[in-house]
Amino acid sequence: MSKPTVYGPAYSTYVRSARLALEEKGVEYDLVEFDFLSGPMPAEQIERHPFAKVPAFEHDGLSLYEVSAINRYVDEAFEGPSLQPEDLIQRARMNQIISIVDSYVYPSTLGQLVIQRLVMPMLGKEADEGAILAALPQVEKCMSVISEIRGSQTYLASGDRITLADLHFIPIFVYFRNTPESGPILDKNSGLTAWWDAISGRESVQKTEPSLG
Repeated sequence: MSKPTVYGPAYSTYVRSARLALEEKGVEYDLVEFDFLSGPMPAEQIERHPFAKVPAFEHDGLSLYEVSAINRYVDEAFEGPSLQPEDLIQRARMNQIISIVDSYVYPSTLGQLVIQRLVMPMLGKEADEGAILAALPQVEKCMSVISEIRGSQTYLASGDRITLADLHFIPIFVYFRNTPESGPILDKNSGLTAWWDAISGRESVQKTEPSLG
């Protein structure tokens, strides 16, 4: 069986989600990076992903895109600890959190707050304070909802072990907590800080730490 390949920059949140899954499974892989923040998406990536997004993934003749599909494939194709709960309720919660991240957390927290507060200044541009202000109610709601689902358990969907839900949320949360706006929101949702304290020391998290700027 050949090593899988992940296509996309290490700073991408969804590329990191795929890498986290591979690291948690103990799978060796190749990362083929390119930068799309300072220029257009490379033509070869558009051939891999018709919607011009990242990541793309290849393994043993399989070409795949969409990180949720990639991560489920990784979990089921390789040996190692399962990243999807067998318990029906826990699996439903895992899928619910993944959907929340894709539908609500990513557009507001990454697409507006993080892009404006962290990425625009890095590119030599001014942050749109109006866009940040408009995003904050949804960002706060998202963090509150995920904190409520987690409750007092260690991980987001399964109390005793990491799942794909955690791996989906980690990359966005890392950027979010580096914004000044995160402080008051996390003060109201201290469970997320406790979750991060418990999960941030994992080898997979350390090995995939991104760099911006």
